[in-house]
Amino acid sequence: MGKIIFYEDKNFQGRSYECSSDSSDLHTHLEQCNSIRVENGSWMIYECPNYMGYQYYLKKGDYPDYQRWMGFNDCVRSCRTIQTYRGTQQIKIYEKEDFKGQMMDFSDDCSNVHEQFQYNNIHSCNVVQGNWIFYEEPNYKGRQYLLNPGEYRRFHDWGAVNGRVGSFRPILDSY
Repeated sequence: MGKIIFYEDKNFQGRSYECSSDSSDLHTHLEQCNSIRVENGSWMIYECPNYMGYQYYLKKGDYPDYQRWMGFNDCVRSCRTIQTYRGTQQIKIYEKEDFKGQMMDFSDDCSNVHEQFQYNNIHSCNVVQGNWIFYEEPNYKGRQYLLNPGEYRRFHDWGAVNGRVGSFRPILDSY
């Protein structure tokens, strides 16, 4: 079972709220969020209620200010736990929508999609096993998108506004 603590002020000060399950609206508990402590589990936090807007992956550890989780501001409005998959990870990425065009199969992280795939866009994918995170920029930077097992026929299906993916990796305990 996971446990995450949100604090209104930096460095774990001010009003706080403890959470151990998914929450679609944190605004009723906190006005803002400037630091987070993840005591157990892996979490995805979201800028907007109902798991919308910018999303950020957090693993066990301390985040004394929002820049430590690559946040743009102090707005955290929802969160959900991520079940860690303990087996072989597998994702198939495609050059075009609806699983068309060039396809590559991965079971490990990819720090630079362009170097591996020869272009920066992924327009569809199939998450066969595990949970994965897409990052807009190489080396695990930029906007993040959580992908659970399933088919994603176009980039809108994972919440992106375009197909730009610079890097990706499976969610493991070691990150």
